Amino acid sequence: MATAEDKEELLLSCRYGDIEEVQQFVVKFGAESLEGARDENGNTALHMVCANGHGDILDYLLPKVKPDLLICRNNAGSIPLHWAALNKHLSIIKRLVEYPDGPGPLSINCKNLAGRSPLAEAELSEWEEGALWLTSKMQSEDSNNEAEEEISADDVRDIEVEIQDADGGVARMTLSSSKDKSS
Repeated sequence: MATAEDKEELLLSCRYGDIEEVQQFVVKFGAESLEGARDENGNTALHMVCANGHGDILDYLLPKVKPDLLICRNNAGSIPLHWAALNKHLSIIKRLVEYPDGPGPLSINCKNLAGRSPLAEAELSEWEEGALWLTSKMQSEDSNNEAEEEISADDVRDIEVEIQDADGGVARMTLSSSKDKSS
């Protein structure tokens, strides 16, 4: 069984990107021990990896942990995706949102105790590339939901999209179906 010191070492290894130490921890204590490792702020191994952009460790850990760890909240209510967005790690947010066994685009709307989603964190850190990617995944998810409801492009001429930022500002845009563009 992993001691508090072992778990602290794991978290430091995740923070600083020492994949060999992370692998040794898993071999010695088992993947289930990963889920009980938290620092004084409630951060998990995934929080540390995502905050610091260690894609190799994230790729190693994702298939070993329960998908719930992807939406596990720290003491501030933030999930690992918040940390990746705040620190502008595009490859990490892509891995988290697109992980097949994870919550997918639904995690983009998770709000922390400050009331901010990962998208809001990207906007507040003035990271346009990440905010645009997250927004595209949200729109993609909305499109998938519409397809499930059997709504086709022929049924919809214009789609009004509103996105609220962290400061309460609202951006609006109209998407027209391809049928309208050709007319």
